[in-house]
Amino acid sequence: MLRGMLTPDEIRAEIKDGSIDTVLVVFPDLQGRLMGKRVVGDYFVEEVLDGGALEACNYLLALDIDMTPMPGYRYANWEQGYGDFRLRPDLSTMRRIPWIERTALVMCDLEDETTGAPVEVSPRQILRRQIERAAKLGYTVNIGAELEFFLFRDTYEEAAAKGYRDLVPHSDVIEDYHIFQTTRDEYLIREIRNSMNNAGIKVEFSKGEAGKGQHEINLKYADALVMADRHAIYKNGTKEIAANAGRSITFMAKYSMEEVGSSCHLHSSLWSADGESQMWDESAPENMTPVFRGWLGGMIAMGQEFAWMFAPYVNSYKRYQPESWAPTALAWGKDNRTCGYRVVGHGSAYRMESRIPGADCNPYLAYAATIAAGLHGIEKGLDPGDAFSGNAYADESLERVPHTLVDAINAFAGSQVAKDAFGEDVHHHLLNTAQQEWNSFNKVVTDWERRRNFEQI
Repeated sequence: MLRGMLTPDEIRAEIKDGSIDTVLVVFPDLQGRLMGKRVVGDYFVEEVLDGGALEACNYLLALDIDMTPMPGYRYANWEQGYGDFRLRPDLSTMRRIPWIERTALVMCDLEDETTGAPVEVSPRQILRRQIERAAKLGYTVNIGAELEFFLFRDTYEEAAAKGYRDLVPHSDVIEDYHIFQTTRDEYLIREIRNSMNNAGIKVEFSKGEAGKGQHEINLKYADALVMADRHAIYKNGTKEIAANAGRSITFMAKYSMEEVGSSCHLHSSLWSADGESQMWDESAPENMTPVFRGWLGGMIAMGQEFAWMFAPYVNSYKRYQPESWAPTALAWGKDNRTCGYRVVGHGSAYRMESRIPGADCNPYLAYAATIAAGLHGIEKGLDPGDAFSGNAYADESLERVPHTLVDAINAFAGSQVAKDAFGEDVHHHLLNTAQQEWNSFNKVVTDWERRRNFEQI
C-alpha cells in the first residue's frame, strides 16, 4: 500500500489512539473542487466507516464557481426543493492529509437518497461510466497529469484586497528548468512534493516553468479514477499548503496576458486486462498499434466538440495564443510541442500527451472526455493521419481549438458523440453548466470595457 493510505483497521486504530481526530468526507463538484464535511473521528468510526453514509444538499451539483444556484438544471432546482443526496465513502481512497493536523480524507460517490442509485451527473460517476465503457472493450486506462501553477508572495487575503491586481510573483525571472531560482522557492515546493507523497499521491518531480513564479509538479500515472482523485486532492492541498505558508497559488488558465498560461497536460495510454500495453508495435508505422491510431484519431476528431470539458471558463480560451506553449492546432506530432497532441515515449511507456487542457479543468470531466473521444476513435476506426512536422501554429490548413467559450459551447451542444457517450441527461447537465458560465460573464462589466469606453465613446 502507498505511503499515507489507510485501511479501515488502520483508521480505527489511529482514531482510537488520537493520531487522527477528523476525517474529511468529500466529493468533487462540477468545478472539480472538494465539497463535503469534517467528521469527528469517533463518529466516523461509529456511524460511517462500516457501510454508513452522510447527506448533503443536491444543489452542490447545480452551482457556479461563486456557489450561486444556477437555473436550467433538471437534476436539482428550486421547483424540486433542493433535496439531499448521500455521500457513500469509497474506502479505497482513505488517506492521511499531512498538511492538516490529525486529519484523514476519504472520497465519496453520490447516491440518490431514495433509491440508492448513483447520481449520474456527479463528476466522479461521469468518469466511472467511461471507465466502464473501456472495460467492456477489454481496456483499462492509465492517465498521468502535469499541472502548472503560479506562485505569489501575496497571501490569498492580500490578493483579494488588491482585486487580484499588481500581485508579486514569487520569482522576478522566468524559471523554466532553472535550479538556482527554484531553490529559492524550495521551502514551499518541497513541502508540496513531500506532503503529496505522504498522502498517497505519487509525485515524479517538480520544475520551474516558463513564467515568473510558475511551477509544474508531475503526478505519476495511475488508473484514471485513482488519478482523478489524486489530481483533485493535489489541487486543493497545494492551495492549502500555500495558504498555511502565507503565500497564494493560482491554477487559472491565464492569469495575465503578459505571462504564459498554465496547462494540465494529460498523458493517456490503454492496457489490456492482463496488463499489456495496447499502444506499441515495433513493426508498425510510427510504432503505433491500430488501437493507438484509433485512440489518437478520436482525440483529434473530437477536439472541438469536447473542448469545453478541457477548457470550461471564459478565461480558459485566453490561454490558446500563438507560440505561447499552449496549443492552437488539433494536430499531432512526434515530440512536437507546437501540436495539440504529442506522441512520446517508447515500448510500454508509449503514450499520447494532450496539451489541450488548462490547469483550470475539472479532472473528472477532462479524463472522461479523453476516454470518450479515444473510444469513439477506436470504435469508428478513425485514423489520425501522418505526424505533423514543423510549426503547427503557422499552418493555416490545420483545424483549431475553439477561439472562445461560445464556440466551445456550440460545438458541445451539437455533439451527438457527446450525447451518446455521456447520456442525454448528463449532456444536458454539462451543457447547462457551460451556458450558465457564459450567461454570468455577460452580466458583468469588466475593467477592460471601462478603460476602453468610459471616456472615448
